[in-house]
Amino acid sequence: MADEKDLEKDAENTTDGEDNTGSKDVQDGTEETGGVPEGDGTLEEGQTEEAQEEDAAPDDSKTASPGKKEKRFGKKKDKATQKLEEKIAGLEDQRVRQLAEFENFRKRSEKEKSQMFETGAKSVIEKILPVIDNFERGLAGVPAEEKEAPFVQGVELVYKQLVTALEELGVKPIEAVGKEFDPAIHNAVMAVDDDTLESGTIAEEMQKGYMYKESVVRHSMVKVVN
Repeated sequence: MADEKDLEKDAENTTDGEDNTGSKDVQDGTEETGGVPEGDGTLEEGQTEEAQEEDAAPDDSKTASPGKKEKRFGKKKDKATQKLEEKIAGLEDQRVRQLAEFENFRKRSEKEKSQMFETGAKSVIEKILPVIDNFERGLAGVPAEEKEAPFVQGVELVYKQLVTALEELGVKPIEAVGKEFDPAIHNAVMAVDDDTLESGTIAEEMQKGYMYKESVVRHSMVKVVN
């Protein structure tokens, strides 16, 4: 009987030892696999993501804030606008100068054209004036009794027509007899004594002078009183 009781106690002790050993192994396995390694791995991954976020985040010292960007953009815009305004002002000044130069060129061209036309007209008139002189000398030498002759009437008509055409072109004779001598339009070829006229007055016209508009084509040849 004593031996059977001892065997039962040994069997119970053996069973308790196996249970305790298994539970310890399970706890040890749980500690080895579940707690510390997995927790350490999760922290390392979290730390890695934060480090990546820190690395990816822009540096405040290098990247300006939106307000600063707007201020910088505003300054650049003001400078660009100022440059454009200066360029526009320069182009406008250039345009005004070119218009003024063109207007001066136009006036100068018109003046030169007018002077060239007057020069050409004067050269033609100078060639016609001797013809007028011959008409006047011829008509002045006709006797009074022959002035009514058809031939003389025809010559006089041609003479008047020629003088009228010159007057329409702006040619007019220079007044001389009885006028004060003017060296700008008169050419004194002789000095005479005449008590009826004042000194410096034109006593006689030897050759008629003519003007074309405001310029002298031919000076009058005159006798002036001393």
